[in-house]
Amino acid sequence: MRCVVFHDYFSSIGGGEQVAAALASCLSADLITTECRETRLPDTLGIPIHSLGAVIPVPVLKQMSAAWRFSHADLTESYEIFIFSGNWAPHASKLHHPNIWYCHTPVRALYDLARLFEQRLPCYIRPLYRIWAEHQRITDQHAIACIDTIITNSHNTAERIRRYYHREARVVYPPVDLDRFSFRESGNFWLAVNRLYPEKRIELQIEAFRQLPEESLIIVGGSGGGDHAIRYASRIRENLPSNVKILGSISSDELTELYGTCRGLICTAIDEDFGITPLEAMASGKPVIAVNEGGFRETVAHGETGLLIEATAQGVVEAIREIGKDPIRYKDACIQRAQGFGGMERFCREIREVVRSLE
Repeated sequence: MRCVVFHDYFSSIGGGEQVAAALASCLSADLITTECRETRLPDTLGIPIHSLGAVIPVPVLKQMSAAWRFSHADLTESYEIFIFSGNWAPHASKLHHPNIWYCHTPVRALYDLARLFEQRLPCYIRPLYRIWAEHQRITDQHAIACIDTIITNSHNTAERIRRYYHREARVVYPPVDLDRFSFRESGNFWLAVNRLYPEKRIELQIEAFRQLPEESLIIVGGSGGGDHAIRYASRIRENLPSNVKILGSISSDELTELYGTCRGLICTAIDEDFGITPLEAMASGKPVIAVNEGGFRETVAHGETGLLIEATAQGVVEAIREIGKDPIRYKDACIQRAQGFGGMERFCREIREVVRSLE
């Protein structure tokens, strides 16, 4: 069966992009997207990416133009099974059947975080945002109504799908390349790996380390160019304490090195969909400090592979002090925990089972 994977855009390589590439690799499928500035996927995948065309590089218009590109695509003569990954690729669902949607999350700016997104806008923009969000919810619901099968990354996201789409979804955890990660040493810095988005609550990390001048933090992650986070990213870069560094986007080899040599990982995202970074850290034998919300509850074993904390700077401070007493004691439990979620072989097996059910 000839398969194709549609993914929103490859303007940067994050968890969603890695899963889209993994889907294509498992199914020997072509990968179709819109904007594609970043074409270097992890070397173990090496998937070529084909673009439907550019999108408008302005927030809101970018998402709408991506949805338009997918809704006007017609590859029905070229493929037999269609996989959608992301938020805007499912707009191709009307024409392309049988299809599967790997849902990373219902669009958070339209559903569970709509109020947060609105509050971060200037007052005079908020009425326009509400009109846009209402319109986009309608078009989103129409697109998802044409989806045949939904799979998703966590039980947390499956519950969101049930709440907003009234659909059931099978959970297939994202793959972690376990062979890529290893423990090297418990170094002299802590690590945070997250795009510079408001919903990642990076200000909690920065404030915690402002209170811990004897510790240091390295933050890895870009702002996604013209995305909604550009003002937030600019603001958090201002007046950084000297013990916090923001590296921006780095190569996968550089990230692997940081995982292998940090003291532990810090995660503060609001109700994270799943969160693959805790598994990458644990595969490197490193403990995880994560807020007690969302997908982190599915990956982090409290007291064994790290700590689940309140979403406050003080919560981060106390966890760093506790784990920092002996971070190496978590090593074996962390590696075992990551292995329990399985790697690419498990992911491919489960994805192929879903595809075979459509044949």
